Formats: sequence, structure tokens, C-alpha cells
Amino acid sequence: MDEVAGAIADPVRREILLMLRDASRSAGEIAERFEISRPAVSRHLRVLREAGLVRDASDGRRRVYSLVAGPLDELAGWLGQLTRPSGWQHHFDALETEVYRARRERQSQQPQTFKKETA
Repeated sequence: MDEVAGAIADPVRREILLMLRDASRSAGEIAERFEISRPAVSRHLRVLREAGLVRDASDGRRRVYSLVAGPLDELAGWLGQLTRPSGWQHHFDALETEVYRARRERQSQQPQTFKKETA
């Protein structure tokens, strides 16, 4: 998880992952998107590959990269622990449930009045 977190800490690498979300791309296509040197893009791709976030394959003389989202699952699970409802949120949810239950009970105990239909 630490290697994945380190890999996505850089904004260029996050942008590369977003580019690869929809389609595989060659290293050249990726490099064209940035105002940094091709060797710098290559280093970013290496970091992502070593973290297991991208996979590369040869296509003739080109290197084609594709996204591997699986390693993000562990990090997403950990981040989810930070965003789950606080203890107070559980208390507020329970209070809301009790308020609705009390309203239903009160409404069911009130006598029903019916209007006469006029034809």
C-alpha cells in the first residue's frame, strides 16, 4: 500500500493513470500530453509499473501501457476507514430512526376521519 500511495503522490503520475483509465496508450502518446522530457515521463511510468499500477507490452517498436487498478483497492479500503461516519453520525442516524418511528406510531393512533362522497 505504501508503494501505491507513493506512486500516486505525484500529480503527473495521477494524470497518467487517468489517461490510461479509458484506453491503453503508447509511451509517446503519454509523453505528448506533458511539458516534461520524455525521459522524465519514462521515469514516471517506471514508478507506476513498479507499484503494479500499470502494465506495459511491446507493440513493434512502441511500448504500450495499460492501467491495473487492483493495487488501488487496498488503499481505497484504508481511505474508506477515514471517511466512514463518526461515532456521532451513528447516534444521529439512530435518533432520526426513532423520530420517524415515533411519528408513524402517533399517526397510526390518531382516529381516521373520512369525508362523505357527494355524487
